[in-house]
Amino acid sequence: MSEIVNGKKAPPFKLPATSGGSIKLADLKGSQVVLYFYPRDNTPGCTTESGDFAAAYDLFAKANTTIFGVSQDTIKSHQKFATKLALPFELLSDESGDVCRLFDVLKLKKMYGKEFVGIERSTFLIDTSGKVIEHWRKVKVPGHVDEVLALAQQNA
Repeated sequence: MSEIVNGKKAPPFKLPATSGGSIKLADLKGSQVVLYFYPRDNTPGCTTESGDFAAAYDLFAKANTTIFGVSQDTIKSHQKFATKLALPFELLSDESGDVCRLFDVLKLKKMYGKEFVGIERSTFLIDTSGKVIEHWRKVKVPGHVDEVLALAQQNA
């Protein structure tokens, strides 16, 4: 696990994507990157957050910013979720949790009195050279995409 620090290089990763290929951070130089980690496909908050990023997709593209959603769901689950929401960007599958650990988003959570390790909703904005511009932890969905977009536009 590496500590994520604004202004420092983001951890390198390679993950399978909904397109059938894989996405490697090193291949994205020249574009800003939004990497948003979310707990699960087809849950209310994750559906809203993904829909919000989709609605702002063209504005992010104009700001030279590529969006990726990441969870531990399978590619098959991601493909259904992306199709259902008509997402214009790739979802990445981190079933092993290795990349989640690199970005330190796996946290002990409680639901219905049971403890489990799951993804804490987090977003990372990475610049064109692979450095972290900003990162958000314990994201609250309402208004979040607007905040990320404003910073992406400012740094474009």
